[in-house]
Amino acid sequence: MAAPAALQRSVVSPAGRHTASLIFLHGSGDTGQGARTWIKQILNQDMAFQHIKVIYPTAPARYLVAPEFARPYTPMKGAFSTVWFDRYKISNDCPEHIESIDSMCRGLTDLINDEIKNGIAKNRILIGGFSMGGGMAMHLAYRFHQDLAGVFALSSFLNKDSAVYQALKRNESVLPELFQCHGTADELVLYSWGEETNKMLKSLGVSTSLHTFPNLNHELSRTEIEKLKTWIVKKLPVEAAKINE
Repeated sequence: MAAPAALQRSVVSPAGRHTASLIFLHGSGDTGQGARTWIKQILNQDMAFQHIKVIYPTAPARYLVAPEFARPYTPMKGAFSTVWFDRYKISNDCPEHIESIDSMCRGLTDLINDEIKNGIAKNRILIGGFSMGGGMAMHLAYRFHQDLAGVFALSSFLNKDSAVYQALKRNESVLPELFQCHGTADELVLYSWGEETNKMLKSLGVSTSLHTFPNLNHELSRTEIEKLKTWIVKKLPVEAAKINE
């Protein structure tokens, strides 16, 4: 199957010299612009950095097989919605729709390669996202791009028999660090699913952190985003300008 067409994206340019990139994947039914706007409303400004370009791509519209995707927590009322991959149901105890996951991994690899062509080293690129976006990021990084700077997953999970776990059982290289956040009151993606994902990845050699937010439902909070920003700058510090520049 061919890779999807180039993804639409909303971009927050760095204030200074561009030396690193961050790819933020939205949740199911949202768009890149929607995720950027949501974060901007929470922070009262864009999530922006002196040296890091922030890219919010939009998933292609896809036909869904899962009836749960009509849940009122998102604007998804019809058969088509912007999702990174298909699901049989919203549960951690069912098979993954691996064909749609792998197809999207190819499309997102093109996005990573665009940044590399722009002169950004692969170990200066972070990827992550909210909900399904975080799940997509874990598949992309831990199965296909283990030399990225790091991965973040906000209110996200992997299925019990995820292809990610199978890939890491055969892995011997150093893996990207995982920064995870999850609300204990999440009724859609249960906190226990995120916790189990964290424990499994840690047992397979991933350096992980799990930040717990009491009373937070399936949403983002200001404290969470501020913690994420601190971690991003730690993983992608400002580089000194080269002498010949």
